[in-house]
Amino acid sequence: MKGDAAYSTGGSRQKQEGKLWDSMKTTGLILGTSLLLFAAFRNSVTWHLQKFWGASGDFWQAQWEKVLHLLGGNEWAIFFLGTALVPSLVYWCFNGLLMVTDVTGKPTFITRYRIQLGKNDPVDPAKLRQAVHTVLLNQLFVSLPMMMLMLPIMKWRGQPCSKELPTFHWFLLELSIFILVEEILFYYSHRLVHHPLLYKRIHKKHHEWTAPVGVVSLYAHPVEHVFSNMLPLLVGPIILGSHVASIMVWLCLAILATSISHCGYHLPFLPSPEFHDFHHLKFNQCYGVLGVLDRLHGTDTLFKQTKAYERHVILLSLTPLTETIPDSPKKAK
Repeated sequence: MKGDAAYSTGGSRQKQEGKLWDSMKTTGLILGTSLLLFAAFRNSVTWHLQKFWGASGDFWQAQWEKVLHLLGGNEWAIFFLGTALVPSLVYWCFNGLLMVTDVTGKPTFITRYRIQLGKNDPVDPAKLRQAVHTVLLNQLFVSLPMMMLMLPIMKWRGQPCSKELPTFHWFLLELSIFILVEEILFYYSHRLVHHPLLYKRIHKKHHEWTAPVGVVSLYAHPVEHVFSNMLPLLVGPIILGSHVASIMVWLCLAILATSISHCGYHLPFLPSPEFHDFHHLKFNQCYGVLGVLDRLHGTDTLFKQTKAYERHVILLSLTPLTETIPDSPKKAK
């Protein structure tokens, strides 16, 4: 019996080591492939983009100089505009359109792409108002002060409001690093707030929405908003001493990405929100942004066994994926 138990334990350990090795190989393959694709992209597509950038570079540089002149070179005003005002406008414009659909259930062109069928159809107006109120408090009393504190740090790291805009290739490199840093910091901070000691006090607020909507992307406890929403986005620019224009574009892209991840609709030609939507549904799966660290740590195993995983692609037609890849019928009890 002891021999069988030891054999069983050894076999289990070997399976775990094999699984870890498979994850490491998969991660290496992803990173290696990404580097090769980046090299190919840089040597082909980037040539055309750089040509366009070069042709329009004078235009954007001229517009930037007009902004500097309009604001009188005031770095506080410039930094506020780029890191707080413009990203906030992007957030509310995008989510404002979604909220109209969430509340009215129209147009059906959008609602037919709902991921969790029968949920938020329409959304509870009182619950939505509470979410909007919390988001506004987070933006005014957490995000804005953090951005203002960030300016002295960025001035220590470089010249964030300099007259010269960054080159196209440098911005692409910055963007790659921003995404990598966000994936690492968000994944581990997100798993941390799922610890029982922190979940009930902090993260449970965000998970009140098991079927999320776009505005819920920033619906969180202030502590979580600092450590999971803000810092993963800001650490990359701080490390690189980035220009405020790079930070502005990055924050706008990140805001759109997280709003899409929470929107509850798998819309055509946009990134798939299935991964994070499944996290809200099941709580203990799909913690990251890209899914690389989830693969490495095995926190996507249940997700991979579902129809949601099969639907986790960019929709390239107008037929909802819930129709082409419907959920399996529930077994009768």
